[in-house]
Amino acid sequence: MSGPQRHPESAWITAVARTPITGRSRAQGRIGAGELAAGPVAAVAAGTRPAAVVLGNCAGPGGNLGRIAALGAGLGVQTPGWTVDAQCGAGLLAVAQAARHAVDTVRPAVGGGVESPSTAPERSLDGVPYAQAPMVPAGWDDPGMTAAADALAAARGISRARQERLALRSHALARVGALLLLGDDGPRALAPSALSRFPAVTPGADPATAVTGATAARIADGAAAVLLVPGSAAAAATVAPAGPPGDAAALRPCRVVASALTGGDPALPGIGPVAAVREVLDAAGIALAEVAVVEVVEAYSAQVWAVLDELGLSAEAGAARADDWGVDPRVNAEGGALAFGHPWGASGAVAATHAVRRLQSCPPGSSALVACAVGGGMGVALVLEVA
Repeated sequence: MSGPQRHPESAWITAVARTPITGRSRAQGRIGAGELAAGPVAAVAAGTRPAAVVLGNCAGPGGNLGRIAALGAGLGVQTPGWTVDAQCGAGLLAVAQAARHAVDTVRPAVGGGVESPSTAPERSLDGVPYAQAPMVPAGWDDPGMTAAADALAAARGISRARQERLALRSHALARVGALLLLGDDGPRALAPSALSRFPAVTPGADPATAVTGATAARIADGAAAVLLVPGSAAAAATVAPAGPPGDAAALRPCRVVASALTGGDPALPGIGPVAAVREVLDAAGIALAEVAVVEVVEAYSAQVWAVLDELGLSAEAGAARADDWGVDPRVNAEGGALAFGHPWGASGAVAATHAVRRLQSCPPGSSALVACAVGGGMGVALVLEVA
């Protein structure tokens, strides 16, 4: 999938599930990626025979985690699976691919993402370990993600104080929101003075705009999955397993309206969602002002502010409405990755599950926008509509 894709034949999300999101080497630190993903996959697929399981992942261990999770979830040897690597956008892209597969096969499919940095294998080149794989060919600018966020903050004049404000917002909203699950270990009560004590992550970064440990999302373990059912809203509503809230709760189905994957400057990947958002809204035939729910993956405060400014979703950019933190209240209204943590290849799928859950309290026909920046200079976005 590349560019905007409208989905005129409907695929409906009828169940969502995710694991807790926990810091690297903490509560889920000994659970491998395949086992971690199998839980939410089994939860959403209960009572169905999925045509496939499509999972996003970017740090390994390889071995085709989509297939491993399908088998681990007890879906049988006849259920195929595959794995998508679009870095931090992998989980959201996997949901879009699963939606298309459900329509093409006229059978349910599972889409989602998983990341287990705690158990990811060490990667090396010529015997030298590396943390970030090359994302562009030789001769292209290929910054580390924090360095790229620093560059974006400096280029857009996004102050450290403003970055800290977004982190405070994310934690505050997550702690009181309905998205918080038992076991989530990220959201906490924070005082502004606590954030100001963090040093810059990158030595030599401009102190006025530097990214710190408080304004970068924690590296985390986690997995999320959704069930996508082809057909009408009424038919999809019959394929929704019952379960406790936040696990695989029965839902009003949410239609996948359109999706987009776009390319941009690899040197400034954080701004990538802007093009994807514009293309997906155009494909869906709606304006941003009409959207009820917005979820943007919060890898870095600076990256999110740059996207919100460009889209007119911040007070600084003249948003029609803004909360006490200067953010359009539709955006990440119950917290984001700055609070929960950032399980790279799963984060887009986590954001999709959060969007679906938030849509449950909206009137029929309400829309959600989910967007994510992608290392290497891309953006991915999805539009959903609740029945």
